[in-house]
Amino acid sequence: MFYEIRRYQVRPGLRDEWVRYMEDTVIPFQVERGMSVTASFVDEEDPDGYVWIRRFEDEQERAALYANVYQSDRWRDELDPKVKSFLLVDRIEVTRVVPTPNSGLR
Repeated sequence: MFYEIRRYQVRPGLRDEWVRYMEDTVIPFQVERGMSVTASFVDEEDPDGYVWIRRFEDEQERAALYANVYQSDRWRDELDPKVKSFLLVDRIEVTRVVPTPNSGLR
C-alpha cells in the first residue's frame, strides 16, 4: 500500500472557493469512481497552499483508478477545466509515500 500526497498552489485569493469545490465536487466524484481519499488540508503557513492525500493498494490499482477518473467524460469536459482555473498547475507536487511499520496509516 502507498499514499499519494498532493500539494497544490491555488491562485491567490481563491483557496476558500477551491476547498468548497474540492469537498463538494472533486472529492465526491473521485470517491464515486473508486478513489480512497484519506485527507484534505489547508496550509497554515501559506494562504494559497492546499494538500490532500489518496491511498492505493498497489500500482495496478492506482493506474486503474487514474484511468477511471481522468479519462472519464465528466472529468475531461467539466471538472478538469474548472480545476485548472483554480490552480497554478505548473506548481503541483506529488509525493508517493509508504507508511512505516508502526504508522497509524498502515
